[in-house]
Amino acid sequence: MTPVLSTSHNGSRKLVLEDILDLRAYEKVRVAEKARVSELKRKRRVELGTILTVLFENRDTMWIQIQEMLRAEKVLTDEGVYEELNAYNPLIPEPGQLSCTVFIEITTEAAMHEWLPKLVGIERSIVLVLSDGTEVHPVTDAQHDAALTREDITAAVHYIHFNFTPEQVATFAGGPVQLRCIHSNYLEVIELADSTVGELLLDLQANS
Repeated sequence: MTPVLSTSHNGSRKLVLEDILDLRAYEKVRVAEKARVSELKRKRRVELGTILTVLFENRDTMWIQIQEMLRAEKVLTDEGVYEELNAYNPLIPEPGQLSCTVFIEITTEAAMHEWLPKLVGIERSIVLVLSDGTEVHPVTDAQHDAALTREDITAAVHYIHFNFTPEQVATFAGGPVQLRCIHSNYLEVIELADSTVGELLLDLQANS
């Protein structure tokens, strides 16, 4: 079956083998697709303070991530594609859910030594606050926690998601929405742009 490039928002539909382009086919569309998803990420990326970035993932961001991984690793087999699908499909949000990758944006060894021990538990400290004061707290990835979280030092990348009730989705749609970090060593807050709220509603209101 010829791979089909899927560009539509469908937050509840996980990626399957037929969605993934082989290396030659992907190379033909790579420049255009990277530009398209880069613009999408611009609306979905939130800088929270000076060193924390939250990227709200969706089907398109995971599609480009998988295609780039396959390209970098020169994967040619279905088995290799399935490995990437299994790794990244959990980050595609279901309806009523937002899924995030949280990046601690530090690059120097000195900064890592300073901040990674100070930010233990950061993945459980990212909160969405709705206009009525409701706080939606994150659910962390159990496998990721087991592999990377330590009592004395944190990882630079974390994966979390937020589960919303239908009532909370309606409140989210009315805005404004704040993204907060309530970690004692990193107290930050930002109000989401209208364009970001609108983009994330595509995830929250996606049909099954």
